[in-house]
Amino acid sequence: MPSSQTTKQYGEAAPPGPMQRLRRVYDEYPAQFWALILGMFIDRLGGALVFPFLTLYITKKFGITMTQLGLLIGLFSITNLVGNTLGGALADRVGRKVTLLFGLVVSALTSMLMGWANSILVLSASLVIIGLFADVGGPAAQAMVADLLPEEKRAQGFGLMRVVANLAVAIGPAIGGVLAVQSYLYLFIGDAITSIITAVFCLAVLKETRPPSPTSSEREGMLQTLRGYGRAARDRPFVAFVLTTMLVVFVALQLHTTLSVYLRDVHQISERECGYVLSLNATMVVLFQFYVTRHVKGFQPFLLLAAGSALYGLGYALYGFVSSYTLFLAAMVVVTFGEMVFVPAAQALVARMSPEDMRGRYMAAYGYSWIIPGIVGPPLIGWIMDNMDPRWAWYAIGLLGVVATVGFILLHRRIGHSLATNRLPQTQPSTARAAPLPSSDAAGCSPPT
Repeated sequence: MPSSQTTKQYGEAAPPGPMQRLRRVYDEYPAQFWALILGMFIDRLGGALVFPFLTLYITKKFGITMTQLGLLIGLFSITNLVGNTLGGALADRVGRKVTLLFGLVVSALTSMLMGWANSILVLSASLVIIGLFADVGGPAAQAMVADLLPEEKRAQGFGLMRVVANLAVAIGPAIGGVLAVQSYLYLFIGDAITSIITAVFCLAVLKETRPPSPTSSEREGMLQTLRGYGRAARDRPFVAFVLTTMLVVFVALQLHTTLSVYLRDVHQISERECGYVLSLNATMVVLFQFYVTRHVKGFQPFLLLAAGSALYGLGYALYGFVSSYTLFLAAMVVVTFGEMVFVPAAQALVARMSPEDMRGRYMAAYGYSWIIPGIVGPPLIGWIMDNMDPRWAWYAIGLLGVVATVGFILLHRRIGHSLATNRLPQTQPSTARAAPLPSSDAAGCSPPT
């Protein structure tokens, strides 16, 4: 009978430890991807200093009503739609890196402008400028992920971006609270500094990832590049996907618009307890997003979106039926699993449906599915809560989740097979060739620690 020493020596290898697993995950992705992730974490950390306190800053300093605040947020969202469109075109026209750097530098300048604003007029102008330029780099960053990673790795790559974004959300407000006690201006200074640090880092480390363009595209003017959005608008499968996603986003946006007010005013939940509900969402994403994305990667994308939509709708609908704090937390668990399934799968699907030479514009067009519901959704749900039984808002949101689920199932039946075999004629690239993926050895940067 073999001894335990013999078994240990010749039997199955011991399972890898945590550091070995982390190293394996790191080795699966090019170093340029990790550099982008690190840069995005630094920038998101700066944004997380400001956003939890922005409404407090505006209402306290300028003494405006919640209605006026809502109009300012709506103004920001409308200009953000324009900025997102510009960012997608720039990412395809001048390149991902230049567009990303431009967005970071302008974001730093406009953040300081808002911190120094001494009148509601200057504040409004600041929000317009921020809306136009702060998210210009967003489509470029997403296009970079699609450029750097092969198709089978993209959902996990976008999942990792969400992990670092939520990690920043978990850390930033704690630092921001300390700064805000001293002066709100320190929040905007901190945001500007992190944007500049990110810009310098990206300038030094990141390489351009835009695939080579055909000769005709290189001669294309900016106006022609913007007209390229018409090609995305004529891509019927993509448009159907974006419209169905809008229904889900109407549901998803309640996390940061309606939920806290509902819990406080209807169920007398304190601000601190509301914060715990929101923190549960961010913590779960940090801990479980990568695990969830890896374990659902074999499923058909539209069926994943249907499952995420169903979980989203079910979780939010529960808020209309339950009344205990424990069940509020349980509902958030359901919502967060829906989010972890849906968001990376949707971003990866955009990359899959978009032609190589139009990835930036397709990413920007997908952004409409988040911006437009942000303009229309909160006032509609607010009207329901002000004029009807507030629970009906959650019933309506749950119904939207059901409709979106059915929509994605129908899309799977109509174009799922074509998507699986890459036979969607509207989304094939013209003659552009993909740039080779940079290897870890040739990436030219040190791995993040």
